[in-house]
Amino acid sequence: MKKIVRLEVEEARLMVNAAVAKSKEIGVKETVCVVDEGGFPILMERMDGARITGPQIAWNKAFTAAGHKRSTHLFTTPPNGPALPGNEAFGIQLSFEGRFAAFVGGFPIVIDGEVVGGIGLSGGNGEQDTQAGLAGLQALADALAPQGMTVLVEADIKK
Repeated sequence: MKKIVRLEVEEARLMVNAAVAKSKEIGVKETVCVVDEGGFPILMERMDGARITGPQIAWNKAFTAAGHKRSTHLFTTPPNGPALPGNEAFGIQLSFEGRFAAFVGGFPIVIDGEVVGGIGLSGGNGEQDTQAGLAGLQALADALAPQGMTVLVEADIKK
């Protein structure tokens, strides 16, 4: 039997708070969603004035990152992004009733080598979404380090 690590609201809140703080710092209104390993939301926040489409997009990105165990932008990064025309997963974004997001802003949450969830952001450009997402991952890494746990904090995650 395998023991698993599971995200809870406390950890999700740390991540969302850090991502929102970074978003404020860089002057963008984001929606941030943290999901569990199955892609279901644990916590979501839409900043005041953020787009009304943000919650669904942020959830889609987090869902995709958790479920496919990779940063969402890697699906369309040339030349080998699997969702690019002519590549093996072209059209994958039509999967899961359109929930599959194949563009920047979704990152798997990897603790001690295992994907335990995802964080998705919507509201900024790709660089802004990435900065806020990395801030969320870093906050989790800082919180879990005293327990001897390691969180992967990088933009290009593929597990």
